Amino acid sequence: MALPESSTCSLGATPGRRHYRPPLASAMRFSNSATNSLSNLRSAGSRPMIRYAGNLTLVFTLPQAAVAFGAAFLAGAINSVAGGGTLVSFPALIWLGLNSVAANATSTVAIWPGTVGSAWGYRREAGRVARRMWLMAVPSLVGGLAGAWLLRQTPPGVFDRLVPFLILFATLLFMAQEPVQRALGAGNAAKHQSAAWFAGGMVFQLAVGLYGGYFGAGIGILMLSALSIMGLQDIHEMNSLKVVLGGSVNGIASVYFICNRMVSWPYVVVMAVAAVLGGYFGAGAARKLGSTAVRRIVIGVGFGMAVSLFVKK
Repeated sequence: MALPESSTCSLGATPGRRHYRPPLASAMRFSNSATNSLSNLRSAGSRPMIRYAGNLTLVFTLPQAAVAFGAAFLAGAINSVAGGGTLVSFPALIWLGLNSVAANATSTVAIWPGTVGSAWGYRREAGRVARRMWLMAVPSLVGGLAGAWLLRQTPPGVFDRLVPFLILFATLLFMAQEPVQRALGAGNAAKHQSAAWFAGGMVFQLAVGLYGGYFGAGIGILMLSALSIMGLQDIHEMNSLKVVLGGSVNGIASVYFICNRMVSWPYVVVMAVAAVLGGYFGAGAARKLGSTAVRRIVIGVGFGMAVSLFVKK
């Protein structure tokens, strides 16, 4: 008995001939058809579930690993003394081949463990901070999560164009840190301890968290400004709170990046280890150089990276 025409027709068959297709071949054809349909839907405007996985490096060479390790080690050492390590780790990942969004997410996740050590180092000063100040963790977490979500919505091509400006902005913020710290330490902020000033500081911290989750470099000086608005005067207490709040912003952003598969795990592992080691061992060398010399190095690296990325554009 002849098989029905619909069950025997095959692509590429000679007209008039009938062929039996095994079930496996039919299943494979259905799978390919489904894949092509999904690709057509994506090209029509729907968003892929895993947006950056195809751009992430799963294997790297020894020289690439060495560059990533060195950049993270230096970032950890800089963060332990002056802050601004992201201005080293993030551009390094771009030059290693990650797209800017993946580089930003990977750098955030990789450098975050170093903040744990810094927070532990400030535990004595943190114990003296007024309880109400810890409420700033709420806008920090909300803003950090919103900023991370916003980064995921930004196409890599658009973020590529923003990166040189963001690095330049962060470098300028870093340059302003010492004058701002002197002003905050010398001023009388007692009048800023009212409920109205506190509410204003919370709103400002929400904006800081949003920026921190989106990019992150330079949030330290912004947080010092927020803490000044809220009436803090002791610069050491302000630094202790800054470390914890900054860790909250980057921590919630890191969780979001990981859950959405936006990071390159080989680089995360190498750089996380390097950042912790840099914070522990590199701090001694950085202190010997002095905070002024370290700051000049960071500013030079920031301007150099910004200029090179402007030229690369």
